[in-house]
Amino acid sequence: MRLFDLSLRFKMPLWGGGLILATALALSTSFVLQTWDTLHQEIQKNAQDLGRSIAHSLFPVMLHDDVWQAYELVSRPFATPQNTALAESLMVLDSAAKVYVSSRPEEHPVLSSLASLGEEFQALDSVFPRSADADVFVLEAPGADHIYVTVPIVSDGVRLGTLIVTYNKSLISERFTQLLENALWITLAVLAVLLPVTAYWGQRMMQPMRLITERISGIGRGDLEGLDARLYPYQDEVGQLFLAYEGMRTKLLEKAELERQMLTTDRLAALGRLTASIAHEINNPLGGMLNSISTLKKHGSPDPVTQKTVSLLERGLTQIRETVAALLVEAKVKSRPLAQSDLDDVRVLVSHAAKKLATQITWKPEIPESLALPSTLVRQVLMNLLLNAISAAGQGGQVTLRAEINGQHLLLTVENTGKPLSPEQLAHLFEPFTPFSENGNGLGLWICYQIATQLGGTIRAESTPAQTRFTVNLPIDLPHAANAPQNLPD
Repeated sequence: MRLFDLSLRFKMPLWGGGLILATALALSTSFVLQTWDTLHQEIQKNAQDLGRSIAHSLFPVMLHDDVWQAYELVSRPFATPQNTALAESLMVLDSAAKVYVSSRPEEHPVLSSLASLGEEFQALDSVFPRSADADVFVLEAPGADHIYVTVPIVSDGVRLGTLIVTYNKSLISERFTQLLENALWITLAVLAVLLPVTAYWGQRMMQPMRLITERISGIGRGDLEGLDARLYPYQDEVGQLFLAYEGMRTKLLEKAELERQMLTTDRLAALGRLTASIAHEINNPLGGMLNSISTLKKHGSPDPVTQKTVSLLERGLTQIRETVAALLVEAKVKSRPLAQSDLDDVRVLVSHAAKKLATQITWKPEIPESLALPSTLVRQVLMNLLLNAISAAGQGGQVTLRAEINGQHLLLTVENTGKPLSPEQLAHLFEPFTPFSENGNGLGLWICYQIATQLGGTIRAESTPAQTRFTVNLPIDLPHAANAPQNLPD
């Protein structure tokens, strides 16, 4: 992987650390060069000050040819316990460039020529100025071990000799090395503080960016997880990116919800067209069957059992016809008022399914003899909910029906044991043809929803591990329920 392909949480500390190192290196280099130059200037200034002061004192001594006094003058700076002169030696030459006196007489014998003292002195002898008006001269040969400073011993235009101040280059190197070590330790201390701070700052700055990158990468998978604004409560570019992501996420959620609603609407519209096309074909034979039953009731003389069976068939066929009408949202359902016998019919119709699965049904209806609600539609709701509850309760399960009056509403509650409904099932429970319907196509609950909506009521479901409950709330005082003309066979 290339360096520039690394994550910003790594590149930011690396870049910051690199900049700090580069800055430290540049400052250290500048400091080193300036220190080296300063040391040279300090050596030269020290030599000039020392040479001028001693040269001024040497002129009268040399004028009187007092060698011992001259020796005392050049030896005095080295007599202190700590040599503050910084020089290695002091040598006085006469006008013929021969040694007059030296602080190191064993190395620089008296009356020796300068050129005879070695290669470095030979090179100095060939270049230093000898005129009376000459200034201080400094010789620092590249390959030499010493630095030489010559100071003329002059008074009133008369030059009696030359003072040579000798410095060892190792002195400069030692002082330079000491200063360099101090600078290095200071630089390392600064880096030890700045590099961890830069690393922490880079990680802290890139944490929000990493979270946003992960969230945006999850959009393609349908993962629209939100971002906690407290993670980065600032209003800079990163904070604006947080707000932009939240805005985009909100719009995507709205778009997904709109698409879901459009899909549901298209599905319901298709179902509506289907039911409208088959309603006519179902109603024609139903009408004939209902007319036949009406004729049998008028002109026949059935026994009580047959008469009861015929009445049950009539109510069942009427329920089929009006269930088909309930599939049409615009249909105006007409039926007789709900009675206690309708609940008895429902109990008889579902008892076979309950016996087949050994399901125990608890029946608790507490309603008056007649209610201003269309009986056929209420029967259909109860049939669908009870049959679904029996199937969901499974072998040996329990189902409970409660019917009670709550103010001006009829409250129907169907509860069952068994496997609870998942959140996904609850979200699409009243939609037709959902993939969550294990034993059907989902039309039964959708019909219940349509009927409850047409009657101005509500239906809701809730599920826990212990039981699943459907609650239907229907207003009783419907103006079309009690006074609607009866659409019953003659």
